[in-house]
Amino acid sequence: MAHILNQPTLMQRVFSFFEGFDLPLISAVGVLAFIGLVNMYSVASGYDWRFTDHLRNLVIAGVVMFSVAQIPPQRLMTLAVPIYTVGVALLVAVALFGLTKKGARRWVNLGVVIQPSEILKIAMPLMLAWWFQKREGQLRPLDFLMATLLLAVPVGLIVRQPDLGTAILVLSGGLYVIFFAGLRWRWIVPPLIIGLIGILLLLIFEERLCADDVNWVLLHEYQRQRICTLLDPTNDPLGKGFHILQGMIAIGSGGILGKGYLQGTQTHLEFIPERTTDFIFAAFSEEFGLLGCLVLICAFGFLILRGLSIALSGPTLFTRLLGGAITMIFFTYAFVNMGMVMGVLPVVGVPLPFISYGGTALVTLGLGVGILLSIAKAKRLVQT
Repeated sequence: MAHILNQPTLMQRVFSFFEGFDLPLISAVGVLAFIGLVNMYSVASGYDWRFTDHLRNLVIAGVVMFSVAQIPPQRLMTLAVPIYTVGVALLVAVALFGLTKKGARRWVNLGVVIQPSEILKIAMPLMLAWWFQKREGQLRPLDFLMATLLLAVPVGLIVRQPDLGTAILVLSGGLYVIFFAGLRWRWIVPPLIIGLIGILLLLIFEERLCADDVNWVLLHEYQRQRICTLLDPTNDPLGKGFHILQGMIAIGSGGILGKGYLQGTQTHLEFIPERTTDFIFAAFSEEFGLLGCLVLICAFGFLILRGLSIALSGPTLFTRLLGGAITMIFFTYAFVNMGMVMGVLPVVGVPLPFISYGGTALVTLGLGVGILLSIAKAKRLVQT
């Protein structure tokens, strides 16, 4: 009888499920998800099914987030190599017999059509965090070289598809781990200097390099056009420069306070291309103005700072590297998306986290937040 009375009630079991969760992190995600839903209701006018689908995708991402948060970081570390291996194998399968849509081969049919490159957004930092954890206290230059090779293989396969947006996210996730693991500045500064020189030369010789008869050997033609369009979108205002120009017009017309909810003319007259996905920030800016953008940026800033705080106090090198890299991936998502909409970065297919429409991206983001919650729970268990 006493044994039965001592058993936890249903409510106690439910609360134990949430015990140890980082409430500030969950609150930040909740605020962004709410903003995303409110904005999606407006921008999806004429595509009502997109609002309901976005709500469904947020729920699925939430379930993934809470489920992954129950997995201890030690268990995640054992999954690193298998997930990375499967992800790379699927990328090879895409290269050999993948499905081609709109000139890009990014999908593979395994009974269900999937995009394997999405797996690498999480698998890459997992794998490299595992790699450096195994070599903790005895790192050599060769270990960083091997980590670079582990990163280069999937990134090269993704670039070949081509999918520049996903390649940037996978590359950045891996580079963050390598940097946090202790990469020396003398190895970082030379590539940065070369990159800055390349940008400077591009600006100086823009007219010559962007001529129609010039071929950029290392880039696809559409990638060359995106860079040249970024430098001067007015060269083709009704064609290649249309996205950037309409995004800039929408942002500028929002002013300080915005035109008002559901009142965005650029949005509802369908001047903004991809207004529910890549260019949703332009639609948000038009209706909520500079003040609304500052609120949104502050919400992202809080999410990133909280994630870095969780990573910094992680109980192991693996958790610190993984948590830091995943948090910075959120930063990369937001920075690249807002940058391309404002016309300071080339247009690439990178969504705005928790705001843009898209099922696969939302699930990936939910998975990332779940890993951060898992690290936070592990930290509290160690402290107790």
